[in-house]
Amino acid sequence: MKASIKAISYYLPEKIFSNDDYFQFFPEAFINKENLLKIGVNRRHIIDPNETASDIGVKAAHSLFVEHDISPEEIDFLIFCSLEFDYIFPGTSVMIHKQLDLSTSCGTLDMAVGCSGYPYALSYAKGLIESSGFKNVLLINSSSLSKLIHPKDKASRYLFGDAAAATLLSSSEGNNGIGDFVFGTESKKFDQIIINDGAARNPFTDKSFIDFTDDNGNITNNAHVYMNGYSVFNFGLNIVPQMINNLLQKNGIVKEDIDIFVFHQANLFLIETIRKKMQIPEENVFNFIENVGNTVSASIPIAIYEAQKSGKIKTGSKVVLAAFGVGLSWGATIIDF
Repeated sequence: MKASIKAISYYLPEKIFSNDDYFQFFPEAFINKENLLKIGVNRRHIIDPNETASDIGVKAAHSLFVEHDISPEEIDFLIFCSLEFDYIFPGTSVMIHKQLDLSTSCGTLDMAVGCSGYPYALSYAKGLIESSGFKNVLLINSSSLSKLIHPKDKASRYLFGDAAAATLLSSSEGNNGIGDFVFGTESKKFDQIIINDGAARNPFTDKSFIDFTDDNGNITNNAHVYMNGYSVFNFGLNIVPQMINNLLQKNGIVKEDIDIFVFHQANLFLIETIRKKMQIPEENVFNFIENVGNTVSASIPIAIYEAQKSGKIKTGSKVVLAAFGVGLSWGATIIDF
């Protein structure tokens, strides 16, 4: 039996933070508008302050059940992949299990993985199905990062949006399925995307909330997101071509065998730069960032959903999924749809 993606749905919060809203809030950024527009984001959805990543994850799962006529009783295992959790313990996946009224025989797992989270979680789900005999694994990727971004952080507020995606992975006897994976970690640069304070290593102190301006001119503090955008951009540009070449070699195919490449929707300029560097035809890369922004680990499943909806991904398509980010980490796989 092979593990395959059976269905995907996603949920976007109702509140919208458009580029017009952004430039009203940061009028000084208008002078840099041309460069900002290259990032490819026109608007983002922002979670309600009273909601959590698990709340919108539950909504994505309900959409999956209704849209694809799936019964919660069919789910054998639940994986919740996020950077934002309800409690220190118990696991947030347990809370989602309760909200979805899943079976008591359904296992749960939290995965604290950011931008690379979709291939990481897919690999775990594949193992459960192909090695342990599970039939249906529900994967929820959810991000409420806007709640952790400093209100005056111009770069992060422009880039990130909130969203949740739900993916059902099932056992399949056909030719479609999930191929081999490649992973990696550049841990020496772990602090290039970080919230420094608030956990066991650095508990909150009064100093945690003292604002500073980083080397790129963005205001933040140690209680909120810090991201070295230039460093992360260069990391993605250097590691992604190498990652994809390793992936193709591991799966025994060449670049021309791939119908569609779906990258983590980090930003459009970076994806386009990678595409040109790798000499991938424009029509072979699918992007969906304009109206949702960078939605962290939810970005790839959202893009897959929209690519299927538009007919870019269809039965028989061979698709590369490639993600990179927090950690600094990366992961990729090939899906036969």
